Formats: sequence, structure tokens, C-alpha cells
Amino acid sequence: MDLTKRQEKILTDIIEEYIESAKPVGSLTLERKSDFEICPATIRIEMQKLTDGGYIFKPHTSAGRVPTDKGYRFFVNNLLEKSFKKDFDFEELFEQDSLRALQSVIRHMASLSSSLALGYLPHEKILLKEGWEDVVREPEFREEDFAFNFAEAVKSIEKEIEDFELGSGLNVFIGKENPLPKAKQISTIMARCKFPDEEVFLAIVGPKRMSYDKNINYLKSLISRL
Repeated sequence: MDLTKRQEKILTDIIEEYIESAKPVGSLTLERKSDFEICPATIRIEMQKLTDGGYIFKPHTSAGRVPTDKGYRFFVNNLLEKSFKKDFDFEELFEQDSLRALQSVIRHMASLSSSLALGYLPHEKILLKEGWEDVVREPEFREEDFAFNFAEAVKSIEKEIEDFELGSGLNVFIGKENPLPKAKQISTIMARCKFPDEEVFLAIVGPKRMSYDKNINYLKSLISRL
């Protein structure tokens, strides 16, 4: 299914609203918050086409829609293709050694993303994690299965972190794309990049409803600096 420009905008707005609110998004919400210049009935027709195309789905009896893995993938691919804003200055950070630089980076990553940030120094076999306090406040963690599966996925990263086959740049795994068990409701952004003394491994792990734009922009800024 090739999306029209209108459908692309509706899908993007649904995903952005859902990331912000964690609630299924209906046509009235889109009409109120977006400038479509079309009536809710027309929006509903387009939303049904996006549902039929597998980009969004209707959970239970809700009138709203929630993104699928396919919808998130479309959204993320667009973000990866865009030029990024160099909002971060890493010069002072990289006057430190790799360990201290990594501590600063993952602390900032966790604070910015409200997700779990991981950093790994292969030579020293040191794994650092920041962000548990923030990520567990996300509404997904109210579901017992999600909390358990998230913890299991993080354990898998800790055990297999050196074995991941990553391409250059950012590697974004959404739901079932994750090379991890128990990760169908989780997204992971991974990258290998050069720090002052050695190559390091970075990862951001969170619900699929994570802030992809902020996370991708931060890591792109970091990689471009290196």
C-alpha cells in the first residue's frame, strides 16, 4: 500500500499523539490538534485505510487507533532520512577518558529519552546503565507481563552485547524486529561509535512508544561528532 501525502500526515500525527498521550487516537483528536482542513468523517475513512494497510489498529472497543510495528517503522524510516539538528555540544565531554565520557553520555541519554540507556566498554568489559527510575514510570509498566519481558530483554542485551551484528550508523529495532527474546513490545536503538580511547556500544531501550525523534537526533549528533 502506497500512502498518499494526506495518509502520511495522518499516520505521523497519530504516532506523535500516541507517543505523547499513551492513549488511542481518534478522529476528533486529530481534527482538534492538526490542520487537515477535512471533516472527521473523512479522517475516519483515511484511518480505516491505514488500519486495512496494517499501519494502525483498533485496540479492544476503543474508538481510537494505536500504531503497529509497521506504522512505527514508516515513522522511524522518515526520521532516519531527515537531516538532524546538532543540538548537543560534546566538546567538553570528550576531554575526559572513555569511561567518564560514557558515564556522562548515558546519563544524558537516559534523562533526555525517559528510557533505559546502556553503554558498554569492550576492552574493560564494563557495562553501564542509567534510567531505570524514569522508564518504569511509563504506563506500559503497569502491565505485569511488560515489566517482566522488558527486564528479560535487558538481561539478553547484557549477555549478548558484544555479539550483535550492527551496521554503520543507527540500528533501530521495533517490536518483533528485535534480535532479542521477550521484546515484542519494546524498541531498541543501538550504535557502535568511537570514543576518545576506544569503540563503545550504546543502546536506548524503552516501550515502542518511545520518543524516537529525540533519541535518534541525540545519537546522530553523537555519532557525527565522533
